[in-house]
Amino acid sequence: MTAVLPTLSVPLLGDLDLFLFNQGRHERLWEMLGAQPRDGGCRFAVWAPNAREVRVIGDWCGWGPYDGVPLPPVGSSGIRAAFVPGAKTGMRYKYRIQGADGVWQDRADPMALATECPPRTASVIYESSYEWGDEAWLAARTSSDHHTKPMSVYEVHLGSWRRGLSYREIADQLAEYVNDLGFTHVELMPVMEHPYGPSWGYQVTGYYAPTARFGSPDDFRYLVDRLHQAGIGVLLDWVPAHFPKDDWALARFDGTALYEHPWAGEHPDWGSLIFNYGRWEVRNFLVANALYWLQEFHVDGLRVDAVASMLYLDYSREPGQWAPNEHGGNENLEAIGFLRQLNETVYRTCPGVVMIAEESTAWPGVSRPVDWGGLGFGLKWNMGWMHDTLSYVVRDPLYRSYHHDELTWPTVYAFDEQFLLPISHDEVVHGKGSLIGKMPGDWWQKQAGLRGFLAYMWAFPGKQLLMMGCELADEREWSEATGLDWSLLDKWQVPALLRDLNKLYRSLPALWALDTSPEGFRWIAWDDWRQNVVSFVRFGPPGTAPVACVVNFSGVPRCDYRIGLPAGGRWEEILNTDAECYGGSGVGNYGAVTTSPVPSHGHDHSTEIHVGPYAAVWLSPERFTH
Repeated sequence: MTAVLPTLSVPLLGDLDLFLFNQGRHERLWEMLGAQPRDGGCRFAVWAPNAREVRVIGDWCGWGPYDGVPLPPVGSSGIRAAFVPGAKTGMRYKYRIQGADGVWQDRADPMALATECPPRTASVIYESSYEWGDEAWLAARTSSDHHTKPMSVYEVHLGSWRRGLSYREIADQLAEYVNDLGFTHVELMPVMEHPYGPSWGYQVTGYYAPTARFGSPDDFRYLVDRLHQAGIGVLLDWVPAHFPKDDWALARFDGTALYEHPWAGEHPDWGSLIFNYGRWEVRNFLVANALYWLQEFHVDGLRVDAVASMLYLDYSREPGQWAPNEHGGNENLEAIGFLRQLNETVYRTCPGVVMIAEESTAWPGVSRPVDWGGLGFGLKWNMGWMHDTLSYVVRDPLYRSYHHDELTWPTVYAFDEQFLLPISHDEVVHGKGSLIGKMPGDWWQKQAGLRGFLAYMWAFPGKQLLMMGCELADEREWSEATGLDWSLLDKWQVPALLRDLNKLYRSLPALWALDTSPEGFRWIAWDDWRQNVVSFVRFGPPGTAPVACVVNFSGVPRCDYRIGLPAGGRWEEILNTDAECYGGSGVGNYGAVTTSPVPSHGHDHSTEIHVGPYAAVWLSPERFTH
């Protein structure tokens, strides 16, 4: 391989860039590495410290075995770089690398800002020309605190929400639909480039490139911009826990275990590789990647996938398959250091965004600040609430009374972290059934059960996330191959309930302002296991209306059911999931109840209410509602 094209001798990388890179602290790494278009050509830079030789091949020079431009080393950084005349925006390229093992392989650029559409695997030279229109949104975000604001999240898989749409085509439709339902945010399942569609994006090969399946990076910017202009926040799923073993991507990139851990590299559950969090350059690659999506695409937060798999050295491993840390424990100290650095850097550089951990264990302090000894996330998925509550509602009401603790136990730890309540894609796939399919009984009972469950979820402490399609009451579980059944949209009344839930939720600070404080929640009756009923009050800041929530998880109405209330007078029935307008049986309280001076549940005033089967009722004092 001796035939090459000429390069130009021009300044490549500055001293400050190299210093920050060597320290693992270059926070705009995408402007240093990868393909950077310049007048007359393009500068290429790639980190491959153990490679014997690196060339860049592409549309400007051909793809034959003797084509390519050599990239010489830049000092001792491990970076190789060159300016290549004739390489232009829109051209495809790869790095042809002779690894430390002597093997030549063509590799996609780890820092590529755009890619070919899978199954093709080349990187694409790209330069954004997008003009944003979301200045007002970003200005308001900077001074916002997501902990004391309403947050109800609609989870979306772009490829199956409405099949066949591009980023630009989906933008207006998604914004209109989410606004109609009243959600505050969407959470997009991974949009980073990935070769295998059924992985849903969780097997990432192009960390810096939106998938080309739906358009260009600027088309994705349009989607985010359109949602922001409609008043909808955008969260992205992000996967720093592992990456696939494709031989044209990150795996053994320079013939050695470069990005992956050298001896604990493969994840036993997913057959993928684990990042080497102890290597500064790898940490820099990931931290800068988080900043890239937050800054360059204006997204409002990242939900970090599979955090538990990062925290534990023995995660899904048997004895003898892992080695303890320097203190003899099973904690992955390098991953902990990475997560703390990640969150500290994000919150310092991107005020107003939120970092969310999908962490499924009892690891302490996930959402506690780093300087308090925590991991520094803003929110943590409440997987315990999800598991226990779904375990309860799938049971026939005849047997629910024996499992009443599955409803009440989550309140014991509800304020240990700053929680988000997830009913995500993981709960409606792989044989688990759809959300309405989990409900027992006939079709009317299933719908009633779903409505009551959603009202309970929206009233429980914590933010909410609901997977797309749950609002359609589809008995089929979600599949990325078939998409949603939109013929159901006007067939059932669950969307109408969700509209009202979100409208009430956003208007009542009691349901979100003190989500992370015990002062925001008080049981009325937690122990009525015989009748399958729970009741509680949510409180907001002084001067705001409390909300009493009573949920009847039994299959029969509860009439003249007495509850104590924290204030006397008239309480309006602001929500009743058994109302006829939602397809219910119409058991209710004629719009309001009035208390009497009869002590009950530790309160001086109480009232008797009617709650329909599988139904939830919300009450609020009349002096606030008027």
